[in-house]
Amino acid sequence: MSRSAEIKRVTKETKIQLTFELDGAGRSNVDTGIGFFNHMLEGFSKHGFFDMDILVEGDLYVDGHHTVEDAGIVLGSAIREAVGDKIGIKRYGYFILPMDDALALCAVDLCGRPYLSFDAAFPNDMVGDLDTSLVREFFYAVSYSAGMNIHIKIISGENSHHMIEAVFKAFAKALDEAVSYDERITDVLSTKGSL
Repeated sequence: MSRSAEIKRVTKETKIQLTFELDGAGRSNVDTGIGFFNHMLEGFSKHGFFDMDILVEGDLYVDGHHTVEDAGIVLGSAIREAVGDKIGIKRYGYFILPMDDALALCAVDLCGRPYLSFDAAFPNDMVGDLDTSLVREFFYAVSYSAGMNIHIKIISGENSHHMIEAVFKAFAKALDEAVSYDERITDVLSTKGSL
């Protein structure tokens, strides 16, 4: 059974079309209007082995906030839909990812409850045309629309580009683990019997 989702979201601020496949090969087609954000989403797709096409038309004449936040809302919604009933999946995933000077940790729980812990301070206000303060906003939106715990921590780093890229790739690897199947899990991985 295909674990995929197709989401369309239109507001006065953004218009977003997304197709998402959990069990992919890491193929992506990304156009958000923000070059560095495109690069981060492409890395997320590649390193999580998720297939993703996303087109965002946002009010970039204002700034990048609505584009980045709404992309997070839509991606989180797609993750939630694609995961489905969660029967047989590991639920938890974590990864520590090095990228040159940067070392990032990400842990996730597909528990149905939104929560974000984001412990990262970037030396630069901008990387390319992405406001670095929007990285937290993106993951906050993903956590709440997906109904998942996300814990992100930059352990070390000096270069904002490397630090942010390490975060996105660590998230991809942690999510890939959490959505993977374990043959020992015959129901949902919870004593409550539901997630």
